[in-house]
Amino acid sequence: MSEGAVGGTAGGAAGHTTHDALEDPRNRDIRIYVNGDIVHRDEAKVSVYDSGFLLGDGMWEGLRLHDGVWTFFDEHMDRFFAACKAVSLEVGLDRAGILDALNRTAAANGMTTDVHCRLMLTRGVKARPFQHPRLSRSGPTLVIIMEHSRPADSLQSEGIRLATVPQVRGLPMSQDAKYNSHSKLNCVIACLQAEQAGADEALMLDPHGFVNTTNACNFFIVRKGQVWTSTGDYCMNGVTRAKVIELCRANDIPVFERNFSLFDTYSADEAFLTGTFGAQTPVASIDGKPIGDGERPVTRRIRALYKELIARQTGPRLTG
Repeated sequence: MSEGAVGGTAGGAAGHTTHDALEDPRNRDIRIYVNGDIVHRDEAKVSVYDSGFLLGDGMWEGLRLHDGVWTFFDEHMDRFFAACKAVSLEVGLDRAGILDALNRTAAANGMTTDVHCRLMLTRGVKARPFQHPRLSRSGPTLVIIMEHSRPADSLQSEGIRLATVPQVRGLPMSQDAKYNSHSKLNCVIACLQAEQAGADEALMLDPHGFVNTTNACNFFIVRKGQVWTSTGDYCMNGVTRAKVIELCRANDIPVFERNFSLFDTYSADEAFLTGTFGAQTPVASIDGKPIGDGERPVTRRIRALYKELIARQTGPRLTG
């Protein structure tokens, strides 16, 4: 999972988010894919009648381009097509078509590595500005935004400060958190609550009060060499989350998907977030309480294993 967050914190304290990236002037002139056309970002537009704008009616995926390879493409497409099917959203392209659109957009931008992509699909332009899906009659809207994007160094050196918030995520019968939908108001509210508490981002509980996820990423703790994460019942089951669990199991790192409370979390030796953009981002504090001693040996090992996994996927580094 990889959802954007607002920068800064309340009270004037300097802060950052899990999506802070190094400034890259090339992004001022990127080309964006809009329904088959690739145009300069200043010319990339969708209708105010689009169902994504009117209602948040759409699905999206965040992907990374490493050395010419869209890492974990199949896993991202499994999630994307499953979500679209679940809400009767016609994609209009098969997987090969999506891959071709991604590659065309990357080529138009001269991009080969250190690229973050947001692939967005909505139900399309509506005949009238109302809710019913039948009012979307002209077919889906597909937009692809790619940026030259590397996580800011401070994310690893300083870590993220979290605050537990009252906003809960999320009951399947209201809006299942497994949908990577355009509608993210609950996460935005959580982020605002965290910033008002003086933190960088939000730690969200599940409907039963157990630790669940953040407003933007999946959440892990380390206790006595064991890695814990939520059951996954009430959160986005992120691709990076799944890869971390697989890597732990393959490398004799005890890992558990389980219920745990803030009591367990505050006394953890380490904590980290997972997401497509930042991979693994350490957590410095939760509700003002420092997490561990800052050494983070398990997080460092997992991060190294993840980098090796990416390298195996991409092969020799491209030049240019």
